[in-house]
Amino acid sequence: MPTNVNDKIKNLNPVQRKKVETRVGELIAKEMTLREIRRARKLTQARIAKTLGISQDSVSRIEKRSNLLLSTLRKTIEAMGGSLSLVAKFPDREPVVLSGITGDAKDI
Repeated sequence: MPTNVNDKIKNLNPVQRKKVETRVGELIAKEMTLREIRRARKLTQARIAKTLGISQDSVSRIEKRSNLLLSTLRKTIEAMGGSLSLVAKFPDREPVVLSGITGDAKDI
């Protein structure tokens, strides 16, 4: 009889299970859509809309777009309680955090 990952996790002791769940959370957090971030933070589109001063429908459209202005992305992330950082990755050096382009006062 085949065994799935959920069965394996159920058989772990609580400490091991917590480690697995923590690592899964870390891996999932590495790449998420705006909608997934909002849901993970347990926020509604209506609440984000109120914070941004826009309609709920506008939040829905922002979440569906694949191409956003940095200012729109920054405001949306901030409405969720976060901050936006941009990182440039190169094959021959460590990642570089970009400054001066997100519109933050500290970037000016």
